Amino acid sequence: MNYRNPNQTDSLSILGFGCLRFPKKGKAIDMEETEREILYAIEHGINYFDTAYIYSGSEEALGTILQKHNCREKVMIATKLPHYLIKKAGDIDRFFDEQLKRLKTDYIDYYLMHMLPDVNIWNRLIDLGILEWLESKKQAGIIKRIGFSYHGNTAAFQELLDAYSWDFCQIQYNYMDEQSQAGVAGLKKAASKHIPVIIMEPLRGGRLVNNLPKKALDLFDRAEPKRSPAEWALRWLWNQEDVSVVLSGMNSMEMLEENIRIASTVSVGELGEKEMHLFEQVKKALNDKIKVPCTGCGYCMPCPKGVDIPGVFRCYNVSYAEGYNKAFKEYIMCTTLRDKKSNASLCVQCGKCETHCPQTIEIRKHLKNVVRRFEHPIYKVVSVVIKKRFQGKPKRD
Repeated sequence: MNYRNPNQTDSLSILGFGCLRFPKKGKAIDMEETEREILYAIEHGINYFDTAYIYSGSEEALGTILQKHNCREKVMIATKLPHYLIKKAGDIDRFFDEQLKRLKTDYIDYYLMHMLPDVNIWNRLIDLGILEWLESKKQAGIIKRIGFSYHGNTAAFQELLDAYSWDFCQIQYNYMDEQSQAGVAGLKKAASKHIPVIIMEPLRGGRLVNNLPKKALDLFDRAEPKRSPAEWALRWLWNQEDVSVVLSGMNSMEMLEENIRIASTVSVGELGEKEMHLFEQVKKALNDKIKVPCTGCGYCMPCPKGVDIPGVFRCYNVSYAEGYNKAFKEYIMCTTLRDKKSNASLCVQCGKCETHCPQTIEIRKHLKNVVRRFEHPIYKVVSVVIKKRFQGKPKRD
């Protein structure tokens, strides 16, 4: 196993175990198989395990297995505060205490604000007393590192990076998201602060393996050396020195063994010009299937009415290229979890965005298509529920 330590403190295995997708037996976690995989992972050098409050049964399963085999001190546990469920200050302690109980531990190594969308929501948490709470836990050694996970655009990510002295961050990043989400620009900015960057969705939930068009598959098949699409995608990430840990939801022993093999043989800068050209060809093959040729450059922003134009176009394209359900969930996250909504129907057809678009995209026309695609009655109900949860001033106890 290879390790990286950008902050010169923890030595992190470059392959992290994503605990959202533990093996299942029916609808429940298959504890026997999960135990076998976790122990194998630890024996082969994986020391970073990522879970969350809302990952059903995950924290309990991880805690039970680590306690049973006396492995707690061999690993670093990352879990997340569900800020979107918090209504008053006392909820922070309530959720955290429950997480400690589930994980059967008295401290958390890496604690994240889960799916923190923008500075406005962070400020809401500050109003609830999160800064004092985090610092007190850190001084007491109950939380070792403080960070956040993020889905959204590059600009909002960079604002969040500057909003607090974070110890680490977690972003969605893969060869198709190089210019979207936090993107390579966000990765570079985080690295400039000398903090670990944890990568989630390295394969876009498996879609860079299972949903590739034939042209992309043929490109990988012809490439030398012979590697699977998954291995190519992982090597693209680990080729970059600013990537600290890549999380993988490994729910089979075969997948675990394969990923450990790759993580034990990669090195920074190993991909040359020929390999990088391969990725450009694969990206083109994937982009040929998209509906809106948006590159995510952000020149159209800010929208006077608050529409996250690159974000909603990305969701729209994903809905056709990778599946509607994934895209709809992402659209909800990108447009409703923030303090201010940023959905496509806010567009008033002013056209300001189109005067700045280097791709000369008919943005207004495509935003109407986005509205028809996503903003149906279910979206409107979810939007109202989220608005009620976040409206008004937060309450300190």
